Amino acid sequence: MMGVRYLTILGSTGSIGTSTLDVVARHSERYRVQALTAQSRDDVLFDQCVRFSPRYAVLMDDAAAARLEQRIAETGLDVEVLCGIEALEQVASLPEVDTVMAAIVGAAGLRPTLAAARAGKKILLANKEVLVMSGRVFMDAVQKNGATLLPIDSEHNAIFQALPHDYSCYRGNSLAASGVSKILLTASGGPFFNSTLSALRHVTPEQACAHPNWAMGRKISVDSATMINKGLEVIEAYWLFNAPAEAIQVVVHPQSIIHSLVQYVDGSVLAQLGNPDMRTPIAYGLAYPERIEAGVEPLDLFKVATFNFIAPDLVRFPGLGLAYQALRTGGTSPAVLNAANEVAVFAFLEKRISFLAIPRLIEQVLANLPVSEVDVLEDVLAADAAARMMANELIQSASFVS
Repeated sequence: MMGVRYLTILGSTGSIGTSTLDVVARHSERYRVQALTAQSRDDVLFDQCVRFSPRYAVLMDDAAAARLEQRIAETGLDVEVLCGIEALEQVASLPEVDTVMAAIVGAAGLRPTLAAARAGKKILLANKEVLVMSGRVFMDAVQKNGATLLPIDSEHNAIFQALPHDYSCYRGNSLAASGVSKILLTASGGPFFNSTLSALRHVTPEQACAHPNWAMGRKISVDSATMINKGLEVIEAYWLFNAPAEAIQVVVHPQSIIHSLVQYVDGSVLAQLGNPDMRTPIAYGLAYPERIEAGVEPLDLFKVATFNFIAPDLVRFPGLGLAYQALRTGGTSPAVLNAANEVAVFAFLEKRISFLAIPRLIEQVLANLPVSEVDVLEDVLAADAAARMMANELIQSASFVS
């Protein structure tokens, strides 16, 4: 059994963060929380500070940080309240911290997760945008600084479990040389997989956020509904497993019980199964290579009874095809895809554009921004800023069909 591990949880008030704390609470003899961070939910973060007594609490919103600092002082908790992106980078690279859960949603998680890699931490990666935006820069930092990278997305965690135990893309392994012919990345299909194209024109934010299987935040729920989330995961799989685009196949599996599969050249297909509960991959990442109890209900195969597998429809869900396009183009294209999608999703949630306008906006931004190589983080940040500016300008233009 390992000794006590010290954790920083980036994004502790979101669904992944709260699930992580649930697992940690079940194994208090093994884990100590050193830092918790959030965007602006100071009320939730305060409750977490009371329960887990971290050394640091970080908020990105100034007013929220001031409120939390006052409550911390009133209750006498020994917690230092910090604010801003530099504070996130600080707590991601604390010398005493062994493990960093990277669960900040979207591009906002890039800098602190990269700081954890540069500090040589064990990184539990739940923020796929880090690899989508800056795959080469991030993977180089992981390798150069001796960091350990474990995927927490249920699909990539499943692939990791089904690959050969000695497989490592850091050592230059290729899938083919390891006897792997294909990665089968499963997708639930989201709430609209059986909807007609006509029905998709009238989708509301409330409907898009009502995922049939998973409890997730609003942004990732919309990404699942458009299937752009699966496209981002394709790009993530490319970097995590040194897998070319043609070796990554998306398979719609509505039951969300088989979390992904690995196909071998001898005809074998290995899969990881479990109930749709993120505490399973979180517990696997926290304790790896051991396994610990996660509070997840055991899988009852007789209750599930049937598994369905369906090919994705790129006409109704073009975002998946756009992600493959960005992956094959390379350079700054994935960062542009991600930035345009973030702008589009938030505009949809604010009811400024329609559901079907999300992939249209992404396609236009990809078509109109030049592609450049990515050598350093600044290349990524510049592409991200340019894509966001163009996406916002298009939304405001009279020519864009929203």
